[in-house]
Amino acid sequence: MNEVKTLASMYVCDGCCCGRVEKGHNEVPISKLKTAWKKKQLNDKIRLTISNCLGHCSMHNVTLLKTSNGQTWLGKLNQEEHYSALVKWACNIKEQKKEIALPKILLQNKFNRNEIQ
Repeated sequence: MNEVKTLASMYVCDGCCCGRVEKGHNEVPISKLKTAWKKKQLNDKIRLTISNCLGHCSMHNVTLLKTSNGQTWLGKLNQEEHYSALVKWACNIKEQKKEIALPKILLQNKFNRNEIQ
């Protein structure tokens, strides 16, 4: 049996705070992400999981990236460009078959989960 090895996993929060416009947070474009993953056939190499809650609610609109090099936590993803950059990051990993650097637009959104209450 041929098992496909994933190169990365992306966990996107859409829980109690993330994406809740009624709480003043920007919408998380879940359907756009799922459509991009399907259209670009990413799920065989980069697993996309929509989570109920990843915690760290003070950061709202949280995403966790897992690769062989560890975990990267992103918060306050408030622009469509943030999510487009995540899709592009995933596409580049699939094409290059290895981990790549995070796009510049997302660097300011990184946080250390141990420093967040």
